[in-house]
Amino acid sequence: MTTTFSGSSGPVVAGAPPGASLPAKRRDPRDPRGSRRPARRHPAHLLRRWVSPIALVGLWELASRTGVLEQKTLAAPSTVFAKAVDLARDGTLGSATLVSVERVALGFVIGASIGLALAVVAGLSRAGEDAIDPPMQMLRTLPHFGLIPLFIIWMGIGEAPKLALIAMGVAFPLYLNTLAGIRGVDRKAVEAARSMNLTWPQRLRHVILPGALPQTLVGLRQSLGIAWLSLIVAETVGADDGLGYMINIAREFLQTDTIVVGLAVYSLLGLATDAVVRYLEKRALAWRV
Repeated sequence: MTTTFSGSSGPVVAGAPPGASLPAKRRDPRDPRGSRRPARRHPAHLLRRWVSPIALVGLWELASRTGVLEQKTLAAPSTVFAKAVDLARDGTLGSATLVSVERVALGFVIGASIGLALAVVAGLSRAGEDAIDPPMQMLRTLPHFGLIPLFIIWMGIGEAPKLALIAMGVAFPLYLNTLAGIRGVDRKAVEAARSMNLTWPQRLRHVILPGALPQTLVGLRQSLGIAWLSLIVAETVGADDGLGYMINIAREFLQTDTIVVGLAVYSLLGLATDAVVRYLEKRALAWRV
């Protein structure tokens, strides 16, 4: 029977020559547990993800050229692309996009500031939770698009109701996710920080906020999506500039190519902001990898 003894130089087999030990177990490079770095996707996989979108655009073009889709119903992709080039050259698309981005940015800052501040107060204080959470839970069930008539009555048809609509759409997802993140912080970590004589601001900075950060970033992604959705609705009501205004004018003249261009820009802007948040999430939460 072979027995092994543990020594400083590794396990030793009884009866083996002095100094001999079992060979160290080599880590399989294919074992996903052997490395903390995530596996990179093969380029072929990324290419395959583009097959179905390109096929759909090709079918769309084919349907338009064969008359299955009429121009007044939906313009062909080639027509949409040509229209986008024309709008970009004459400056219409650029100025409209800039106005829309400014509205989303300002509305997002207002809504995010309110949502984060209320979530921190409600998450860190029982009295704050009792005062803030019930009305927030009631208000979040309201369809905020249905508040547009009231916003117009209260604020007129200027920029204020548009910013209020965007801010309201941003505040609730960020509030709910941040509050859930603060509540989900490991109490043992908080107690450990207290036993290390960390002050309350230090515990907040080094334990509570980093623990709530993953949920906050989830809320941030949701809020950005709702911000762009709110902008689309806001700019179709009493706007005289922006992408929504451009789409409204095109609707009056049945210019489906311009409508599709505006919708495509909305979509690309939403994807771009989501990509920025995912990049920040990857950098800020690198410790989870």
